[in-house]
Amino acid sequence: MKQCEDKQFDLAIVDPPYGINFGEFNRTNKASNGERYKANKYKNSNWDDSIPNDEYFSELMRISKNQIVWGGNYFPYLWQNGCKGFVFWYKGNPVPNFSDGELAWTSFNKVAKQFDYRYYGNLEGKTSASDKIHPTQKPVDLYKWLLSEYAEKGDKIIDTHLGSGSIAIACDELGFDLTATEIDKDYFNKANKRIQLARRQTSLF
Repeated sequence: MKQCEDKQFDLAIVDPPYGINFGEFNRTNKASNGERYKANKYKNSNWDDSIPNDEYFSELMRISKNQIVWGGNYFPYLWQNGCKGFVFWYKGNPVPNFSDGELAWTSFNKVAKQFDYRYYGNLEGKTSASDKIHPTQKPVDLYKWLLSEYAEKGDKIIDTHLGSGSIAIACDELGFDLTATEIDKDYFNKANKRIQLARRQTSLF
């Protein structure tokens, strides 16, 4: 980020490590409606052992005009800067040992907003999400909603933690210019394959 100019991007939408050690998911659980599912198994790595330092957030705010940060409740630096409008993603029917949803800190002077979208275990919306490639993967529809609510036509978007590539697919579909990085080579390769597949499917229609 040090190579980027001040306010080079109109909007940063990021999902950095929360420091809660997701570890390896490979268990069967039951949702509150009695529906059973088996969570996907992901590689065991230390990507979520610690949160980004203050310099990361300082640089993020320097290079972007506005920011949306998933897991904002885990980052003390953001609370020091206050919050003008949270975003809450409500997942619908959560399993007992998972939260009802996820919170994002934003720099926007707007009322708090909620996005309702069922997403837990291997279930996404009304379809299977068994092809998830990242433990904190978020649905493409969530990013499309964020872009429609908080971005303007022609905005330049940055994501410093590409992860599963959901934001890239959303930006492709809505016509936004995205700059993204991913430190994990394995996740980057999987995300790239997912993005290319989505592009091929879109080109069929």
